[in-house]
Amino acid sequence: MRNLVKRMLQIGMTIVLVASFGIAFAQNGNYTTVYGIVKDVNTRQAVAFANISIPNGNIGTVTNSEGEFIIKIPKSLNATELEISHVGYKNSKLKIEESNGKPGVYYVEAHTLSLQEIIIRPESPDMLVRMAISDVAQNYSTVPAMMEGFYREIIKQKRDYLSISEAVVDIYKASYTSFENDRVRVEKGRKGTNIKKADTLLVKLQGGPTVALLLDVVKNPEYLFSLEALRDYKYEMKGVVNINNKLNYIISFSPAFEQPYPLFYGKFYINQETLALTMAEFSMDISDKAKAESFFIKKKPIGLKMTPTSTSYLVSYKTGPDGKYYVNYVRNEMKFKADWKKRWFNSYYTVMSEMAVTNISKKNVAKIPNDETFKTSMVLNDRLQDLQDQNFWGESNIIEPEQSIENAIKKIAKYMEKTNN
Repeated sequence: MRNLVKRMLQIGMTIVLVASFGIAFAQNGNYTTVYGIVKDVNTRQAVAFANISIPNGNIGTVTNSEGEFIIKIPKSLNATELEISHVGYKNSKLKIEESNGKPGVYYVEAHTLSLQEIIIRPESPDMLVRMAISDVAQNYSTVPAMMEGFYREIIKQKRDYLSISEAVVDIYKASYTSFENDRVRVEKGRKGTNIKKADTLLVKLQGGPTVALLLDVVKNPEYLFSLEALRDYKYEMKGVVNINNKLNYIISFSPAFEQPYPLFYGKFYINQETLALTMAEFSMDISDKAKAESFFIKKKPIGLKMTPTSTSYLVSYKTGPDGKYYVNYVRNEMKFKADWKKRWFNSYYTVMSEMAVTNISKKNVAKIPNDETFKTSMVLNDRLQDLQDQNFWGESNIIEPEQSIENAIKKIAKYMEKTNN
């Protein structure tokens, strides 16, 4: 269990959605590019990390932290609608219509749960988690699949972006009931590194998209979602929420007692009907700083104390065309304080990565060869080309960058261009 956690850490309800404007789209070659922003109809606030997909299809993406999304749809699909889903909101479909070229705004409205909608189960929260674990073979794919995904990682020193790495990846998704490991291959990617902003400490994230997949707690259950892990935690029922038009139990968990390895605090979202885990959000117990540091930091200079100050993890699942659940989105963020001996100041760093599955297929499934697999010892930023070509992604689906990241990309690219000249 210790080894798995260490690898991983390298690193009411809604009603119908209402569109106030049509989704903007542009056509290019063999695909249509659709732009939009999702907002709450009452608060007018952006809805972050909402799922955007083609109904009954395999294509999808997620909104960024500002509610914005971009999705590229092959014309061969003849798609006329988009489907948007989010925790606490009812799924709704939006017709793709021509607009004035600006991103369309898609409003979502919250709705309160009625008691009639709630299925009461006599089991205790820990029994529900036990049942969800037992039903993995029924709810998740028992055969391999091929996935396409978009992966991004950033490293910041305070508010300054030190590096940004982005990649389109192929994923060999092994059966959820086998001991076979997932494999990742980087198809194309780009990077930017702002060396001028960095101090004497060079921070790198090891493992990239391969380590990100370890957050799939159903596939990698040892540290959080296994019968053995049940002994480490205490559980509490926190309520019910709607996810993808289905009611889900919210079950919180926290360490039951101290272990020689770090444990977690968080929430499981478990479908009421199928008892499938649809989402997990959690953070590490870092109250023992020395213990937490030993798991996060692989190598550091003499005289440096690197203390984790916060962690957050998110993994969500979505059903594919076959009705089985697959990992859909993973995100982690870790913050550290760097304390050098004989210095009067500290430096603060944030390391964030996210990966969205943009396509799933069970056709022509073939294990990615070992020599093409991205290893947990690799650093993505060291293997990519610079951030400069504006048309780099072509037909690939990506996650729309936040405004601050977009500005950082432009600044870093401009700096590298000057440096190269």
